[in-house]
Amino acid sequence: MTKLRFLYPLFFLLFISTGLKAQSGLQAPSEFLGYELGSQWTPHHKVMDYFWHVAEQSPQVKTNQYGTTNEGRQLMLAYISARKNMDKLQEIRTNNLKRTGLRDGTPTGDSTAIVWLSYNVHGNETSSSEAAMKTIYELVRPDNARTKKWLQNTVVIIDPMLNPDGRDRYVYWYKQTVGTQPNVHLNAREHHEPWPGGRTNHYYFDLNRDWAWLTQKESRHRIAEYQKWMPHIHVDFHEQEYDSPYYFAPAAKPFHNAITDWQSEFQFTIGQNHAKYFNKNNWLYFTREVFDLFYPSYGDTYPIFNGAIGMTYEQAGHSLAGLGILKTEGDTLTLNDRLTHHHTTGLSTVEISSKNAGRLVSEFSSYYDRAQNNPQGEYETFVIKGDNNPDKLQALFDLLDKHKVKYGQPTQSQSLRGYNYETGESEEVSVSKDDYLVSVYQPKSVMARILFEPKPELSDSVTYDITAWGQHYAYGLDGYALKQRLDVEQASAPKKELENEISGKPYAYLAKWQDLEDIGLLSDLLKQEIRVRFAQKSFTVDGQSYDRGTLIITRSDNKIFTKDFDSTVQEIANKHNQQLYAASTGFVESGPDFGSSSVRYLEPPRVALLSGSGTDAGMVGEIWHYFDKQINYPLTMLDTNYFGDVDLSKYDVLILPSYYGDELDSDRLGEIKEWISSGGKLIAVQGGNNLLAGKERFALKRKKDDESESAEVANQLDKYGEQQRESISSFNPGSIFKVTMDNTHPLAFGYKGNYFSLKLNTSSYQYLENGWNVGVTKEGAHMSGFLGHEAKEGIQNSLTFGVQNMGSGSVVYMIDNPLFRAFWYNGKQLFGNAVFLVGQ
Repeated sequence: MTKLRFLYPLFFLLFISTGLKAQSGLQAPSEFLGYELGSQWTPHHKVMDYFWHVAEQSPQVKTNQYGTTNEGRQLMLAYISARKNMDKLQEIRTNNLKRTGLRDGTPTGDSTAIVWLSYNVHGNETSSSEAAMKTIYELVRPDNARTKKWLQNTVVIIDPMLNPDGRDRYVYWYKQTVGTQPNVHLNAREHHEPWPGGRTNHYYFDLNRDWAWLTQKESRHRIAEYQKWMPHIHVDFHEQEYDSPYYFAPAAKPFHNAITDWQSEFQFTIGQNHAKYFNKNNWLYFTREVFDLFYPSYGDTYPIFNGAIGMTYEQAGHSLAGLGILKTEGDTLTLNDRLTHHHTTGLSTVEISSKNAGRLVSEFSSYYDRAQNNPQGEYETFVIKGDNNPDKLQALFDLLDKHKVKYGQPTQSQSLRGYNYETGESEEVSVSKDDYLVSVYQPKSVMARILFEPKPELSDSVTYDITAWGQHYAYGLDGYALKQRLDVEQASAPKKELENEISGKPYAYLAKWQDLEDIGLLSDLLKQEIRVRFAQKSFTVDGQSYDRGTLIITRSDNKIFTKDFDSTVQEIANKHNQQLYAASTGFVESGPDFGSSSVRYLEPPRVALLSGSGTDAGMVGEIWHYFDKQINYPLTMLDTNYFGDVDLSKYDVLILPSYYGDELDSDRLGEIKEWISSGGKLIAVQGGNNLLAGKERFALKRKKDDESESAEVANQLDKYGEQQRESISSFNPGSIFKVTMDNTHPLAFGYKGNYFSLKLNTSSYQYLENGWNVGVTKEGAHMSGFLGHEAKEGIQNSLTFGVQNMGSGSVVYMIDNPLFRAFWYNGKQLFGNAVFLVGQ
């Protein structure tokens, strides 16, 4: 016993010294990395290592990997707070969810603020991840009394790097380019990163435009975690032009009118706190300019529409700045300057949130109480017709599920007045018990309103992103917006679970051609070397009617197929959850027989995409992602720096994205025309049409400028201070138009008489004199979104989608980009038609 008493003090001292060692083991970023923070870029893996180190050394930090990128890099979140809060972290989280109504139960009186800081969503805006390391260190540094006080009532969540693939693309390029000392002069090559740049992710998507649409895996991983916490504050750290002062809240107009007075008010409070530190250091800054709060898929607006105070902070720098750059006024902007500014606003945000924690929690609770009991907005119920294409319904409901937006079905059928998305008019409509409803009386009331409102209202018309995104239009769904509240009965999404088990050996298998999943089905059939035909006219066989575009897989065409033909076809259809129909004969009851020239053999296309310097990297990524991740069909990307040496006869389809380079000289364009005449197919998308318009043998021509002389004179008398506002008369940042379709042409197979297109500019072209005007905008075609009056006049009565025959080949003119940001679901079949059906 005496021996034990003697050993106990030694054990206690050992325990204490071990604890002190753990605390003292916490290293500052420069100690851990082996170089001064700000002296060089820190690659992704070292940033992650530092955050794991802090979590291992500090009981105030927990970390978790919440996913990986397309290139396999780790995505991480760190949770930081006082010890007492870390011990009940899950309780704080679930208590906050109860405030929103997304979790059952009554919240306690706990007033812990939740602040989420997101860094480096744009890969070449690199200073913020460097700042993230300094910020987490200062939050948990044992002798930092200020941050200790803040964390008593605040949980801070840090995502140190939202876009690791883009960041490493930039960082490693820079490391390979810079010399022993950085060259601060703008002309130095280290300030000019090559195509596609580091801004975007692996597929060249801008992740800061994907918060609402979730087309990218990084976004889906992140939003899943966001929904578990629903923070009260969210900050997205960015960089802008290297000569700019720092930008922080309050934001610029236009504000979406769903933004509350409290959200606007607290942005001012935060901005004033930042200004205190910037004034002390004599740093320049600006507020209330440029960065607006309207488009819902940003890292500031998405949190705002989910009840948080969402903000963008913009530091000068971007990829042009490198490790140091000489500014116009003669100062040198360094990486250390940049990370210090971001570090300062990050800590300032935590500080002011802590000081106002009680109010933040109270207002957040009130926000969700209003959402469920007194929602705002013109419309109270959004109707999605139950007889819409089930695959499109499923795709939409999958998105709503990810955002926790509730939907259900009406308790009764009824007739009432509502806004018809198809006609754009308020009229008498019928709601059936088989339809689906999204009510604004729910926790995610504002998100429901934002996603479905027919015409989002701008409080100010100067904005720098699209101004319309209605999901009825994006998914090609019929439905209505009602000003009345309808009772909603909880219902699950319409699951289309089928298993094709067709016995015997039918004459042919038939698959209807209606949406993206059918393109995926075709892709897999062709890759398995199964021969496929498609119907150019409607027909009826075995008492069943089929529309144009129906895939016809005959036993006769596949006699040499070496595997089990029937089981292979059915397995592929089951994989895509698509219904197969068995035809017992090729002798149809109406329409062309299966051996008719109207039932075309579908030659598997060899597809190439022009990419590289001079092309629009975002559009290249959208097309690449479409083939690689959505329809899983082979695509060869040809770089502009060797495109002149490519033998085009190896390809059947060449896709021309928006193009701004000079690699396609007149000789190469002449070769492309000869290739088309020999049977090739050129698909020009959006800006790619600029290269072709007016050129010899291409039928595409620009519309003439009808602006009157009096209007020109009036413009000459405009006031200088109103120049930006006056210019918007011819501005179209992104609005929705009704396109009248000729659905007898293969480019429009699977569509009804209208297609709703997202137009992103004012480019307008004449109807084709020598070709097929498959999709055109007519008078009154504008449906939603801001549009200057001059732009409206130009876009009306113009070509949107057309096809021209050239020799044995064809040219597809896609004036609008149906794959824009991958969220316009209803455009994906249009692109598939262009690739697979046109010109066969």
